Amino acid sequence: MENPITRNCCNTQLWLVILVSFIFCFVLFGFDYSALIGTQERVTVLITDYENSISTHKSKSLHLPENLNQTSIGPVKADYLREDNVLPKPVKDSCLGRYVYIHHLPSRFNRDLLENCESITPGAEHNMCSYLVNSALGHEVENSQGILLNKSWYSTNQFLLEVIFHFRMKKYKCLTNDSFLASAIYVPFYAGLDVSRYLWGFKISVRDQSASDLVKWLVEKPEWKKMLGRDHFLVAGRIAWDFRRQTDNESDWGSKFRFLPESNNMSMLAIESSSWNNDYAIPYPTCFHPSRDSEVFQWQDKVRRQTRPYLFSFAGAPRPDLQDSIRGKIIEECLASKNLCKLLECDYGVNGAISCDNPVNVMRLFQNSVFCLQPTGDSYTRRSIFDSILAGCIPVFFHPGTAYAQYKWHLPKNYSKYSVYMPVRDVKDWKAGINQTLLRIPENRVLAMREEVIKLIPRIVYADPRSRMETIEDAFDLAVKGILERIERVRKVTREGKDPSNGFAEGDDYKYTFSGYVGET
Repeated sequence: MENPITRNCCNTQLWLVILVSFIFCFVLFGFDYSALIGTQERVTVLITDYENSISTHKSKSLHLPENLNQTSIGPVKADYLREDNVLPKPVKDSCLGRYVYIHHLPSRFNRDLLENCESITPGAEHNMCSYLVNSALGHEVENSQGILLNKSWYSTNQFLLEVIFHFRMKKYKCLTNDSFLASAIYVPFYAGLDVSRYLWGFKISVRDQSASDLVKWLVEKPEWKKMLGRDHFLVAGRIAWDFRRQTDNESDWGSKFRFLPESNNMSMLAIESSSWNNDYAIPYPTCFHPSRDSEVFQWQDKVRRQTRPYLFSFAGAPRPDLQDSIRGKIIEECLASKNLCKLLECDYGVNGAISCDNPVNVMRLFQNSVFCLQPTGDSYTRRSIFDSILAGCIPVFFHPGTAYAQYKWHLPKNYSKYSVYMPVRDVKDWKAGINQTLLRIPENRVLAMREEVIKLIPRIVYADPRSRMETIEDAFDLAVKGILERIERVRKVTREGKDPSNGFAEGDDYKYTFSGYVGET
């Protein structure tokens, strides 16, 4: 028979072992307090923990930069907790490689010139002030005779390109306030308006003062140090030769702005380039400034349907003071051609100046002509080139410096697609025979050239700065694209370890020779 004392002792030892084991497990693994909480309370704790984890995730999500000009990977949608647990793909920055930074120049270099517009052309019968309305497009042109179309025609001054360009650049869609993000730096110096004040009767020190002050201001800026100014560009409303005075003789024309060492590192866009590689020609502003794509298409349709009774025409004046000018010969041939040619005389005087300054008169003449003669004038180029293209009139050139060596971003490389070339070195070599030359061109080729000219219209007009075109690239767009490509080539040379100054601002007289251009003579 079992001893009760022995049984109690064994039971006591068993419970002691169980108690010690429980204490050991508690110490070793810890105690789950949630086991003591009721089922409903446990669910509440789990939900609270889940919401806290969501809140923490949100606080670490991506944000758009406050400055929309900064590089951005695009807006982040609210579906960052999708089942596939994958973040949205970054949106490509459409402005990458196209950002432009505008220098905020002291007002004396631009705005003050507009506010003192009476001083821009001293002694002139009409000062610049009347042309500065409507974002420097000028006053609207009355179209009582139906020669023009819609409300997009203005009395635009041909020397105000730098101001019109500045207004357009302010609306450029890829502007940035971060200069080190920019691919190009725009310098809104109204060089043409500035020098216009001092071209007659002023010492060279006065003509050069603003340009000298400008480059001193620029080289002190951090933007200059990045590429020593080779990513900087400006726009001039006068021909580039007006800024390339090669001597310090008081009788020499213009300023020496473009021969300053610092300016030498910048690119300049002007209505006519020089023979130096850091000058680029872009179209003269015409009087047509469309606000919508449809206005361009409607105008193209109008000139395409136009009846053209004259074989050729000329709008201009003789240049008796220019020894080698062929304008006198052109006028003689036009008058001798009787009904084949129409002449619009623009001699300086009351009637002539008014007649040619009115775009209605010029457009009427060119719309009625198959070919428009474009000889050189006071310089190689003239606004009439773009007036003729605008009217669907095939331009006839006599010197490569009038167009072929100039507007390479805007006109076809193959000049025979849109123009006729009659090379005449000077008046002594005149054997033109304009009638016979133009009459020999087959009709099918004439039609093809005219269509090519009409296709060029969007490329040579500057849209209204107060609007934005939807699908059309105008002269401004192509100019910006051209300068960005120019600067990118310089960067590429630098990345390759080469000297970016080689060829950057060298002279190139080949631009003005009578050979080397693609086309048929």
